[in-house]
Amino acid sequence: MMETIKIIHTNDLHSHFENFPRVKRFIEDKREKNSADEFYLFDIGDAMDRAHPLTDATDGQANIEWLNSLNYDGATIGNNEGLGNSHAELSHLYDKANFPVILGNLFEKETGELANFAKPYKIIETKKQTKIGVIGLTAPYILTYPLLNWDIHLIQETLPKLVQELTDQKCDVIVLLSHLGVSMDRRIAGKYPQIDVVIGAHTHHLFEKGEMDNGVLLAAAGKYGQNIGEINLTLDDNKKVTHKNAVTTRTSSLPELPEDKNWIAQKLHQGETLLDEEKVAKISQTMSRDITKPNPVIEEGLTAIKEYAAADVAILSSGLFLQSLHKGVVTKNDLHKMLPHAIHVMKTKMTGENVWRLIMEMEKNRAFLRNHPQKGMGFRGKIFGELVYRGISIDDKKNVYINGEALHKKKEYTLALLDHYLFVPYFPSIEIAGNNDILYPKFLRSVFGEYLSKKYPI
Repeated sequence: MMETIKIIHTNDLHSHFENFPRVKRFIEDKREKNSADEFYLFDIGDAMDRAHPLTDATDGQANIEWLNSLNYDGATIGNNEGLGNSHAELSHLYDKANFPVILGNLFEKETGELANFAKPYKIIETKKQTKIGVIGLTAPYILTYPLLNWDIHLIQETLPKLVQELTDQKCDVIVLLSHLGVSMDRRIAGKYPQIDVVIGAHTHHLFEKGEMDNGVLLAAAGKYGQNIGEINLTLDDNKKVTHKNAVTTRTSSLPELPEDKNWIAQKLHQGETLLDEEKVAKISQTMSRDITKPNPVIEEGLTAIKEYAAADVAILSSGLFLQSLHKGVVTKNDLHKMLPHAIHVMKTKMTGENVWRLIMEMEKNRAFLRNHPQKGMGFRGKIFGELVYRGISIDDKKNVYINGEALHKKKEYTLALLDHYLFVPYFPSIEIAGNNDILYPKFLRSVFGEYLSKKYPI
């Protein structure tokens, strides 16, 4: 008696609510018209992104509510869930979830126990007694998870044990929910042919018709809900997979209903209203995002991060500031619109000779970065913009001065930067020579908001 299994999957939705109505109808339609023996639905992480005001205002609970409405059979987390939330926020993100969080490599730093909201795997038994073992893993950011009191385990430590455990429990099919990226997925396929399907995420790759590596089917549905993934498995009487394929459907090809736009607009309005209710400061004059205009907001930003990091100097880029702050009451919604980034302040210590080299790198790249389109690494704007210094100056002979004094080559200086500058490839001295302390969990907008609330109280 042959058995057929259908799996629908989403990944890297990143709070792109504009695609959610059509994604939801597609899944509901597939479930209603399903002719396979079994139907399962999984999300592969980064379902939330605080760049959307409703996600930020509800700490991701609006996203969980939407996932609940579709009755997922399981989900793993991405770095936006794992690193975009404080330890407490992530610990309680899934309190109301009606699906299991399958995640085998995130542990409490203090106790060494698996995260309280997670289970390392899930075993599903079909009506025909086929055992499907589902593993979930997220990208192991070993430098940043410990800053949030998590212990993240590497894949080579975790995956062999989980595969062995599912093999010992006589699972007939093994599926990996992988928020690890396409390169790691391919490496896993080459090393673990006993895994039948790897459903991928994290690098936003799209396999329109899947990819077969070493007999392992790789599936991935791109990003932002622009595509929805579908996997079909056929098993023989011995519960062995005899056929497997993957396809994706472009969300834009699906019919849009008149009420969709209202639903999408309502989610945006709801988030902005909630953020507007939280008043931060009252400023007496407009702070312009244009650094050439009077009272540029970036100057206040530099002061904010310099004080927060207790640094000698500070550096920011103008492309971070997406709009001005207008005279009057400033709310969390204003700050979110201006600084939607998943970026943190970073305290960097380095000797004067390395500060000099860093500033030379910045000056060399200045003209290139001024209008350079910037994507990824937590950045949510359009261009990198102009580099602006606080406490740093350079003369025409390339001498660098710190707060008006000539740089001392052997002296240690403290710089207020952003973790974003560590991850982009333009300033290698930060990684090579910097003693870097990323100041989790507050985002740049929260640091700036707290500074404004003290300087300009309501």
